[in-house]
Amino acid sequence: MKILILPGDGIGPEIMAAARIALDALNDKFLLKLDFQERTIGLAALADQGSTLPDAIMDEIKAASGVILGPVDTYAYPPREEGGVNPSATVRKDLDLYANIRPSKVRTGIPAMAKNMDLVIARENTEGFYADRNMFSGSGEFMPTEDVALAVRKITRSGSRRIAEVAFDLAKRRRGKVTAVTKANVLKVSEGLFLGEVRAVAALNPDVELNEMLIDAMAALLVRTPDAFDVIVTTNMYGDILSDEAAELSGGLGLGASVNVGDDHGVAQAAHGSAPDIAGRGIGNPAALMMSAAMLLEWLGAKHGRDDLLKAADAFNAAVDTVLADPANHTPDLGGSAKTADVGVAVAAAISK
Repeated sequence: MKILILPGDGIGPEIMAAARIALDALNDKFLLKLDFQERTIGLAALADQGSTLPDAIMDEIKAASGVILGPVDTYAYPPREEGGVNPSATVRKDLDLYANIRPSKVRTGIPAMAKNMDLVIARENTEGFYADRNMFSGSGEFMPTEDVALAVRKITRSGSRRIAEVAFDLAKRRRGKVTAVTKANVLKVSEGLFLGEVRAVAALNPDVELNEMLIDAMAALLVRTPDAFDVIVTTNMYGDILSDEAAELSGGLGLGASVNVGDDHGVAQAAHGSAPDIAGRGIGNPAALMMSAAMLLEWLGAKHGRDDLLKAADAFNAAVDTVLADPANHTPDLGGSAKTADVGVAVAAAISK
């Protein structure tokens, strides 16, 4: 089983190297026979090959069993016609990775704003307001005149239905509660379509409790009562914002794990960015990328009926929790002084015990 490793930009190569140490230990202990192959994307690929996502790499992504994608510094990319292709958006669109799953929970030993929280956000990943992925051709943003900028928001019945199905499937394996987040009181047509599909899926799953909430109220209640939520299902932009908020409540974006999945492909990518301001200093937190990789292994295990991958994913998460429980292993974002590589070594050691 081939797993493609794409370190990305900024702190990407550093945190990916730490994650790779842990993944190699996991591969050895559980005899997974995973074939990790690393390729270059992002600004380094632009300098060498004229594109941040060369066509040959995209072909390898499509052929791989799974992908672990590092953060990318799209702000620093030139226009697409000059080689500045957004790897995250392109991979999600071309592989139809419609479900972005982002868990957040409070962990022992981690200073967190929330006292108690264990939730998962199921974010629709291919539609909404994101202009780089919601059109067949061209951009979803345009200027009809020099003084007017417009953005197209795409919501489809099929897109809404399938992310709702993912959310209810998650809830049945967790605490049996789904909260649908919209702004249906104002965006009555598009949000109404989304909410209607969520309700239709809820009708087929009477064992799962459905609650509905407006996005502004949700943003407030996520701070006030984060323990009240189990699975949150929402559209692209709301999910992006709420998941960052939840990650901060759990201790920071350095803990923001994430996996992007469709029917045939899975890509692990932490929710945080490339942090170019600290790149090269060896202080980035690799925990989110590690837990994202664990989510990919879990998805692969379920998809291919491999119990060894499911057990390895559980062991990976347990090792990360064990290491993070000790403040000596906290990187600066968590208030500590640990180095990125040291965290990788510590997690690998916990796996190998």
